[in-house]
Parts: sequence; structure tokens; C-alpha cells
Amino acid sequence: MTNFNINTAKNLLAFSAGIDSTALFFLLLEKNIPFDIAIVDYNVRTQSKDEVAYAKELAFKYNKKCFVKDVTLTNTSNFEKQARDIRYNFFEEIIESNNYQTLITAHQLNDKLEWFLMQLTKGAGLVELIGLEKETIKNKYIIHRPLLEISKNELKEYLELNKIKYFIDSSNSDEKIKRNFFRQNFSNELIKNYKNGIKNSFKYLENDINSLNLELKPFYQKELLEIYTNQKDDNLNIKIIDKSLKKRGILLSKAQRDEIIKQKEITISHKINIAITEDYIFISPKSNQTMDKKFKESCRIKKIPKNIRAYLFELEVELKDLFL
Repeated sequence: MTNFNINTAKNLLAFSAGIDSTALFFLLLEKNIPFDIAIVDYNVRTQSKDEVAYAKELAFKYNKKCFVKDVTLTNTSNFEKQARDIRYNFFEEIIESNNYQTLITAHQLNDKLEWFLMQLTKGAGLVELIGLEKETIKNKYIIHRPLLEISKNELKEYLELNKIKYFIDSSNSDEKIKRNFFRQNFSNELIKNYKNGIKNSFKYLENDINSLNLELKPFYQKELLEIYTNQKDDNLNIKIIDKSLKKRGILLSKAQRDEIIKQKEITISHKINIAITEDYIFISPKSNQTMDKKFKESCRIKKIPKNIRAYLFELEVELKDLFL
């Protein structure tokens, strides 16, 4: 059905018992790719208990570990974001404590188009429009999305052909949730009628991204500090910043991109500092580390932006090594 290209030995599958992740579970089995599974029960649907039971049943039958998080959300005003944060924090805890190398998710072609359309309506750039990539390299693991060229309907046909049980999440039909609105009214219908053209368009766009100098790497990097050469072009600089922040789990809005260019020194999402000087682009976590006077003066002489200095001090960076 697709080439997975998963070469790591310790893999964790984000499982929900729905069409996408259930199909992916059995496709990974077919391809003899080792994996364990993790599932979150948010306790908002009675059916979720059956889904967790099914996850445990599959894990037992196929000799997989099954990690389960049981949580009750108290604030449902922003359920999607809260659920996603809980889910990925859970995955990362498992990955760190069990030394997994890759997190495998079941995002598919409909999800990719749905994301594209949602970002399009926000006023996004090329990097944000494409959004869901085959691989995202995080600090300590890789997120792999092997189903991005396969439609949801193809996955459903695979399950039904092989008489494999799966669940339908009733909340997916609630159009009060923005993602569901785009899915029900736009992405599903477009995939149904124009699947091949959409697949090809995404391939062309991804090739375009690779041609837009986005292969530029930081000339200095230590832990979460990155320093790039200023490209003397606001558009290219923002693309570099977009790419770096995306690896850190942050997607910039148009307003944030505009503020970065305007202010030059800024904190994004209360945790990432960005500074653009005449010659360089600095990206680092926000730090409250107290610096000594000698280090502050050395930074001033080196023209290190003020919002970057504390993290350099925290890392014990030798300023002479920066070649600034």
C-alpha cells in the first residue's frame, strides 16, 4: 500500500482504535516493523472504554506493550488543544522512559488536506500550509507519518476487505469543532473527487520547499540554541525560523511572523526567544538564568542580542566559539 521506510528498532504507535490507527497497526504487522502502542482515554464518550479494551486485546494477541493514559478533562472550552497537549506529553514520557526512537502516527491524506485548508484560511506561508510531513525530527525522537499518501477511504476499504474490527469516534461529526467542519464540508469531498491530483500537488509543493533554501542549517548549534546567517531577505529568514520552530512544536501565525520581522527581538509562545541582527538569526529557549557582569560585558562586545544571552550563559557557551 505504501513504502514505510521505518528503520528504527524501538517504535511507538499512537493508537486510537479508529480507522486510521487500526489500519496502520495491521500494516506495520504485515511489514514486520517492530512497535508498541499507546492510547489515551479522555472519558468523554462511553465507547472509549471499548476502544481501550480493543487496544489491550490487540497488544496481547500480537505481543505488543500497550500504554494507557486515563484522564478526565475539566476544561472543555478548548478540548482539541488540551487533548493534543495531554496526548503528546504522554507519548514523550513513554518515549523518554522506554528509549523509543520513533513515534508513528496515523495521519493520512485527508488529514493533510484538512490541515492545508485550515492554514490557508488563516493566512499561512508555504511551510505551514504543507505542515504534515512524512518525518519530523524532534530533539530526542522522530515522528513518522507513513500514511500521508493514502486516503481515509482506502484505509477503510483495507480494513473491511480483511474483516478487521475498528471503531468510529462519534465526536468526529461535531462540526462545532473547526477541524471537523473542514473535514465534513471540504477535505473529504475533495479527496473523494480529486485524490490523485491532490497527491501530486502535495509532492510538487514539497519539492518547492526543498528548493527554497530551506536546507540551510545553523552554522552553530548547541542543545536548543541555533544560530543562522541572516539571508538579507525577510521571506527567507522567516522560512528558516518557521522550520526551526516547527521542530520545537510551534507553528507561527501570520501575526507572529509579522511581529518577528518588525521587532527583531521577540519571545514566541512564552518560551522561545528569537533575535534577528544585521548578520545573524538567533533562536533559543527563553531562560531566566542570572548572568555575571563579565559575561554580560562579553556579550555586549560580541553584539549578542539581550534575549539570547541568558541561555548562552546557562549552556556555558564559550563566546569565542561562536565566530561572530
